[in-house]
Amino acid sequence: MGKIKSTFVCQNCGAKSSKWIGKCPSCQQWNTFSEEVIKQTSSIEKLISNSTTKQSKPMLLQDVQPISNNRIHFSDKEFNRVLGGGLVYGSVVLIGGEPGIGKSTLTLKIALNSNCKCLYVSGEESDQQIKLRANRLKGKMENCYLLQETQLQQIIHQANQLNPDFIVLDSIQTLQSETIDSSAGSISQIKECTAQIVQFAKASHIPILLIGHINKEGSIAGPKVLEHMVDTVLQFEGDHHHVYRIIRSIKNRFGSTNEIGIYEMLASGLIEVQNPSKILINNHKELLSGVSIAASLEGIRPILIEIQALTSSAAYGTPQRSSTGFDLRRLNMLLAVLEKRCGFKIAAKDVFLNITGGIKVNDPAIDLGVVCAILSSNFDLHIPSTICFIGEVGLSGEIRPVPRIDQRISEAQKMGFKTVFLSKYISDLDINLTKIKLVKVGKIQEVMLHLFN
Repeated sequence: MGKIKSTFVCQNCGAKSSKWIGKCPSCQQWNTFSEEVIKQTSSIEKLISNSTTKQSKPMLLQDVQPISNNRIHFSDKEFNRVLGGGLVYGSVVLIGGEPGIGKSTLTLKIALNSNCKCLYVSGEESDQQIKLRANRLKGKMENCYLLQETQLQQIIHQANQLNPDFIVLDSIQTLQSETIDSSAGSISQIKECTAQIVQFAKASHIPILLIGHINKEGSIAGPKVLEHMVDTVLQFEGDHHHVYRIIRSIKNRFGSTNEIGIYEMLASGLIEVQNPSKILINNHKELLSGVSIAASLEGIRPILIEIQALTSSAAYGTPQRSSTGFDLRRLNMLLAVLEKRCGFKIAAKDVFLNITGGIKVNDPAIDLGVVCAILSSNFDLHIPSTICFIGEVGLSGEIRPVPRIDQRISEAQKMGFKTVFLSKYISDLDINLTKIKLVKVGKIQEVMLHLFN
């Protein structure tokens, strides 16, 4: 019989210690060590296990038979795009996100709307609760099998009996393996369960969608090695106060990590957004100051976003700087450029910036749109709604070129914009592709002369 001992494991990074310590020496976090009971397998048990395990043999690469249809294509085009064209057979996909963001809704929607046999395993909800959500999503239920189980060995046994096309596990933190006596959700259990899941997926060629919780820092709960063990890591994010959700790829062994999928959360579930530019831009007819449109790029997908800015005299001694959906440090940099290089007196004013729709944008190509929105609010002069801005602002106040400019201009033309402001330093632009008016500028002052002559 195996020996049983206890050890203290950091719940943040997985570092081990023979005794409890307050501060982890590896990740420098406080009060993260908790006691876990670990069962050590004896030499006799290991010998029996090795004798009953099927031994693999080396094989020439040219003798390996490829899979004829190596991907499962879902009806959800946004999910297919993020995966790189579909779900690869034998792959393990980890989906992380905040509580209540819609991870279970997304995976159940995929399971219901696919034409494949799916095994949906839930360790958090009952079958009746899942049935209520399925009724709300109004999907097909003929090929979706439910299993409420947390023991991993039982799940693998049922999967071998059913032989589904793919499996959904909700979630990895609720699973428990019989080979380890620690509690579910611990570092040891997460590592062991994930290792067995990956081994089962590779051996059976059944793809698995794995849902993972996140910690207070926003990363997936459990050891960092969890993300290295799986094939694909997807992050499901969004603002609870808005209806839009974005799923982006952090790691993908079978596709690009530059793709995103956009959904709209409604009462009937998650709805795919085929044209996000049309939804994120408010088609108002009023002439409002402090509003500009910029062409951003999420992966290889161009998106037009609306930027709102508000500047006012500081009521207190220190001016306020607030940003929603945009990096606050980059906003402070742009304000310093306007103050130092362009001569606009904004240092004594409050500046508030907002990216509409509740999305977060890290593309530096919207710098020109941010600057124009701030100056529009500062002068209380509106920007025509037919103008779009594309350009990065440098520390000298120059307008720098950005990549994939043709795709951005095509998106602006498709949305009905008449004029695009961009950098004059672009040399590889094919003007014959577009009928839109291009205004090439080199400095912020040139943009201001065109807008507020």
